[in-house]
Amino acid sequence: MAKIVDTSTEHSGKRKSEKVFNGRQKAAIFLVTIGSEISAEIFKYLREDEIETLTFEIARLETIDPAQKDAILQEFQELMMANQFISTGGIDYARELLEKALGNQKAVDIINRLTSSLQVRPFDFIRRTDPAHLLNFIQQEHPQTIALILAYLEPNKASVILQNLPHEVQSDVARRIATMDRTSPEVLREVERVLEKKLSTLSSEDYTAAGGVPSIVEILNLVDRASEKQIIESLEDDDPELAEEIKKRMFVFEDIVMLDDKAIQKVMREVDGQELAKALKSVDQEVQDKIFRNMSKRAAGMLKEDMEFMGPVRLKDVEEAQQKIVSIIRRLEDAGEIVVARAGEDELVV
Repeated sequence: MAKIVDTSTEHSGKRKSEKVFNGRQKAAIFLVTIGSEISAEIFKYLREDEIETLTFEIARLETIDPAQKDAILQEFQELMMANQFISTGGIDYARELLEKALGNQKAVDIINRLTSSLQVRPFDFIRRTDPAHLLNFIQQEHPQTIALILAYLEPNKASVILQNLPHEVQSDVARRIATMDRTSPEVLREVERVLEKKLSTLSSEDYTAAGGVPSIVEILNLVDRASEKQIIESLEDDDPELAEEIKKRMFVFEDIVMLDDKAIQKVMREVDGQELAKALKSVDQEVQDKIFRNMSKRAAGMLKEDMEFMGPVRLKDVEEAQQKIVSIIRRLEDAGEIVVARAGEDELVV
C-alpha cells in the first residue's frame, strides 16, 4: 500500500514528520472527504463488520491535511482506473494503459498492489476474443472442455457460442454446465494449455466454482428461442429432472413485467384469482402495478381486497402459486399465443 505522508511542520521547527496510513484509515479519510450522503450509499453495500470498523476509524480521525486528502483521493482514482482496465481487458491490457497514463513505475506499483489480492478468473485471456472466432477454435473440443470454457465466459458471449454449436452437441454441453460443480486448478491449467494460451496469473490454488444450474439458465435466457427449445427438449429425453429444474428457473414470476399488456391479459384469463393473490404477496410494486393496470378497476379492487384479507402466507405457498402462473405463461408461449421478449432476438413482429 502506498504511503501517504504527513508533511505538517512542528512548532519546534523540527524536521517534518511522516505518517503512514493503513488501508482502513485511508478508507475512513476517503469517506469523510466525499461527504456523508455518498458515504451512506456506500455503506449499503458493506457488511456489518466492515461498517463497524470504518465507523470506528472515522471516529478516531484527527485533522487531516488537505494534501493528504488529495493524495488519498488520487490513489483511489488510480486504483479504480486500474480495476476498470483489468475488468475490461485483463492484467496486460491494464498495465499497458496505465503505463501510457501514469508512467512505467507508477503502473507497476498499482498493478502489484491490486494483484496481491486479486484473483484473476480462469480463461481471462479470452475476455476480448470475438465469440465467432472462439467458436471456430473450440467447437471441435470435447463437450466437457467446451462446457468448462462457457461456464467462465460472460453469459452473453457464452450464449452466442452455445446456440451456434451443432445441435447434437448443444444439449450435452448445456447438461455438463448445469451439473458442473468445482474444477481443480490442475484441470483448468490443462485446458488452458490445450487452447495454447496462458493466464496472466492464477493467484489462488483453491478449487474454483463455476457452472451449475444458475449458470446454464443465465446462458439459455440469452440464446434464441429455437436453440433454447431444442436444448430443453434434448435434456428432457436425457435427464428429465434436470430439464425441469432448468425450466423452472428460465422464466421467474417477476419477469412477467416483460410481457406486453395483451399477453398479460391473456395470461390473467387463465389464472385463478386466489392463486394470483398469493403470487403477488411477495413481489415488488412494479410487478403488482403491471398486473393491476391490465385488469378492470373492479377486478383490481377485488384482487387487492383478497390480498389484504388473506393475511400472512407461507413463502412456499407463494412460490407454488407463482410457479403455476409461470407454467401457464410458458404453455401459452409454446403454443404461440404470447411472446416473451428475450435478449438477442429481433423484436420484429409480422
